[in-house]
Amino acid sequence: MSKMNVAVSRATRDALGVLGNQIKLGRYARGWTIVEMAARLGVNPRTASALEGGAPTVSIGTVFNAAVLVGVDLFGLTGPDLARARRAGEETLALLPEKVRKPVVKESANDFAF
Repeated sequence: MSKMNVAVSRATRDALGVLGNQIKLGRYARGWTIVEMAARLGVNPRTASALEGGAPTVSIGTVFNAAVLVGVDLFGLTGPDLARARRAGEETLALLPEKVRKPVVKESANDFAF
């Protein structure tokens, strides 16, 4: 099984690199080896190394878990502030008209034709 190549923009590559470096610095500050951090994350050391290197193939959940684990603020926010920002976003989305929130799906008489 080979890893899929993921095409990313320059800005995305830069952001992944910044976050990977922040995670590595957080790991160093805790005195953990890559193997220790990987064990805490529940991933293999190769994945932990890839996320520190800014690989776009590492799942965003794993990257965010690593950031939280080593104390990197996500979006410049800490725990309670991050939760408040999430709720504020959900409240804003709830205020949007239903037309904007749900895509219009047009049914066709041929939808079930094979």
